[in-house]
Amino acid sequence: MQRIKLNSNIEFSRLIYGMWRIGDDDNTTAAHVEKKIQLCLDQGITTFDQADIYGGYTAEAILGAALKKNPSLRQRMEIVTKCDIVAPVGRYSDRKVKYYDTTRAHIEASVNQSLKDMQIDSIDLLLIHRPDPLMDHNETGEALDDLVKSGKVRSVGVSNFKFWDWNLLQSAMTYQLVTNQIEVNLNAHHALTDGSIAFLQERGIKPMAWSPLAGGSLVDENNVELTGVHKALKTMATEQGVGVDAVAVSWLLKHPAIILPILGTNNLQRIATLSDALKVEMSREDWFVLYESALGCEVA
Repeated sequence: MQRIKLNSNIEFSRLIYGMWRIGDDDNTTAAHVEKKIQLCLDQGITTFDQADIYGGYTAEAILGAALKKNPSLRQRMEIVTKCDIVAPVGRYSDRKVKYYDTTRAHIEASVNQSLKDMQIDSIDLLLIHRPDPLMDHNETGEALDDLVKSGKVRSVGVSNFKFWDWNLLQSAMTYQLVTNQIEVNLNAHHALTDGSIAFLQERGIKPMAWSPLAGGSLVDENNVELTGVHKALKTMATEQGVGVDAVAVSWLLKHPAIILPILGTNNLQRIATLSDALKVEMSREDWFVLYESALGCEVA
């Protein structure tokens, strides 16, 4: 598995396992979660993506139970988590509305809770989950810097930020933001042309891509809106001897920005084949075949 340096201190696996739906599994026991982690590690997938809000604020504790059962796993993993979304569920069930909170107090409390829930001493990468229209960039930036200085967090980044949000926050920080986790896939490819990827690529910053299979719609042949995409993916998958999901992920891997896809599934068989995406040989022409199928027309 290719290793990708985000900065001089942080190195991730090219493919990342996403734990967004880990709480949706019928089996959330520590032993079962450990199986998922081990299947990933066996393929060289060592980076795991979390967020405090996942599973209604339960997903981190589910991971923590597995790490408590087998503490040696932590030494083989990089853990990403996020904060700033406050939703009226779980520990915040008394709140009137969903909102964002990038105050120092909230970020520090969230980090401390994440460390406790996951039963770890430090977070490899902390992301601000969503742009906060009420963000005081000086307060937020200083809080993130202090978390890195404290050792509770090894590096920081953002998620779903536009470049102007990135620049605002970075202007108030000493440490460099190391990534922006954004939606990129064959059904949501706007980041390739709206400047989001170009901004990061110019600076040598590797993007993380959430929902690389468009929430499963790229592998759902019953989705008539994506018939052309499904046909192109299936043709290429048959030629390459892999699943259509592997081809869809390979389309992201082809991009020179060095995109790190986040792959989430609770199915053990599918977890065991996540690295099939690395087996796909995709030419520039192949890439544009898929891109035009997504556009629904040829490029201008």
